[in-house]
Amino acid sequence: MKVQRISDPQVSPDGKWIAYVVSTPDLDANKMVSHIWRVPLAGGEPRQLTHGNASDWRPRWSPDSKSIAFISSRSGQSQVWILPADGGEARQLTHIATEADGVTWASKAGTLLFTSEVYPDCHDEACNRKQLDNAKSSKVKARVIDHLFFRHWDHWLDGKVTHLFAVSADGGEPRDLTPGPYISPTFFLGAPDGYAISPDGREVCYTSNHSQPLSAQAWTTNNDLFLVDSAGGEAKDITAANPGSDASPQFSPNGRYIAYTSQPTNGYESSLFRLRVYDRETGRIKDLTAGFDQWVLSFAWAPDSDTIYFIAPEGIEQPIFKTSVSRPHVEKILGGYNDELSVAPNGNLVFTHQSLTQPPEIDTASASGGNITQLTHMNDALMAGIEMNPGESIKTPGALGAQIENILVKPPAFDPNKKYPGLMLIHGGPQESWTDSWFYRWNAELFASYGYVVMMTNFHGSIGYGQPFTAEISGDWGGAPYEDLMKATDYLANLPYVDKNRIGAAGASYGGYMINWIEGHTDRFKVLVSHDGVFDLRSMYGETEELWFPEWELKGVPWKDPALYEKWSPSYYIQNAKTPMLIFEGNKDYRVPEGQAFQLFTTLQRMGVPSKLVYLEEEGHLVLKPLDSRFWYQTVQDWLAKYLK
Repeated sequence: MKVQRISDPQVSPDGKWIAYVVSTPDLDANKMVSHIWRVPLAGGEPRQLTHGNASDWRPRWSPDSKSIAFISSRSGQSQVWILPADGGEARQLTHIATEADGVTWASKAGTLLFTSEVYPDCHDEACNRKQLDNAKSSKVKARVIDHLFFRHWDHWLDGKVTHLFAVSADGGEPRDLTPGPYISPTFFLGAPDGYAISPDGREVCYTSNHSQPLSAQAWTTNNDLFLVDSAGGEAKDITAANPGSDASPQFSPNGRYIAYTSQPTNGYESSLFRLRVYDRETGRIKDLTAGFDQWVLSFAWAPDSDTIYFIAPEGIEQPIFKTSVSRPHVEKILGGYNDELSVAPNGNLVFTHQSLTQPPEIDTASASGGNITQLTHMNDALMAGIEMNPGESIKTPGALGAQIENILVKPPAFDPNKKYPGLMLIHGGPQESWTDSWFYRWNAELFASYGYVVMMTNFHGSIGYGQPFTAEISGDWGGAPYEDLMKATDYLANLPYVDKNRIGAAGASYGGYMINWIEGHTDRFKVLVSHDGVFDLRSMYGETEELWFPEWELKGVPWKDPALYEKWSPSYYIQNAKTPMLIFEGNKDYRVPEGQAFQLFTTLQRMGVPSKLVYLEEEGHLVLKPLDSRFWYQTVQDWLAKYLK
């Protein structure tokens, strides 16, 4: 509850400052409140620029470094505001009825871009406002749906789609740059922006999926990059030849190239993320990471318009790498766990750095990865007063002859002569991984502080170990990953300071699925915790929103290709259930909707298996509200302690 969460560092064009966001919990309102801060790039005291009970986020510098545009909820809606960089009164720029997000400046001229969810049949603000007013005033509360998506992640779309808008810095009515029925730019959870504007301000590049029929956006991932004149007009698809997803465009500083991430396979959200560039002069596309077998997660251009630095997973780390247009050879620059990378005008790197024992802080480094300097120290004093043991990398034998990497965390004041209960934490995704990074939701150090030896396993399907390792899980959900986890549990149980008769397991999303799978396949654990986990794969298909995921992972649709839906569904093995289970579900979880938790809990209750369902009314797939998070941790701790202590 006391950790200050740092994110979104943005370097000013003059290279003097970094604007960033600090989020802290407001327990009275049960929400996170975000404000914008500034720190000198050369080092020095940070300064808070925005205040109040409302949240301010996404700071973006004006080209002359004199102003910062940002999004704020201070008017009661999310709108674009502009603040003098030295502080002072902010002014509201947009008053759009459908609200605004994702603001950025054009590199030249007084123009800003932002996104808004609008009605596709509306061509002006008056039409959108009228539609919203009619929906609000109607006594009939009904949603009429004729295509997918009708809801996504944690909210109903209500017939609206995301469009990209341009607005003058002096105000006025915004212009819709991406009119029509398509989501433009496409939504990617946690991904970089889906759009960019050229340095001369003349063209905008954005991501969109124009697959037909319109509902195909729910089962295809063929996102393409489109170029459109910033004054409006017909858009040009520049990556039509690639069947997979092309996303996260960034113009080079000289404007010649557009760098972007590209995946080769349609319908497979976890195919290899490559770094490519589109040459605006020749129309040619070049792969800058050929032969590199890790995901390119985010990237940033160097001032020379040739070098590109990028972030990619590697085991339990997330290092910084570089490549270039003229010499596309990948080179590792800096190890550890790094994120939110940008490059200053002098070529220095700016990024957040974190570990299992340190929340994110902003660091700088030279272009070669040397001279690392920590610029912010928002949590140093807090962390100095908390005893934590660093994570230990442990290799265990796994399925298919693989060596599996795990992270082991011991409790504070660890005594090797004692016997501690053990806890297996299982990550979601499933194409994600446990890393040496600070987790707010599943914090291993916090679990260890309860007196557990914590084991986190990067089973088959995890990222950071090459694409073949990641790809193995598809079609094999309860196979090799389960074997990896059981062998890792063997290792944990055989440690001299772990009581093998007191081991529990907990996980969320795919981790929740695996907990449900474990319930029907072994009684070696004394207690289980399943958060937002799939119970019945066939019914899950009809409840979730991104259909490409089950169709790829289970090799088809359930009415034509039911084999894997049945083979890997925990519901088909639940008759073996014996282990006490705590189940969590969020009311706004549209990725793994509530029906999965209800079916699981009902079945366990009918069978007489000790079980408890916690239904979080205001949460989605994640637990984000601070009091809800505290309640979640306490409820989990109470359940674990009941059976392990």
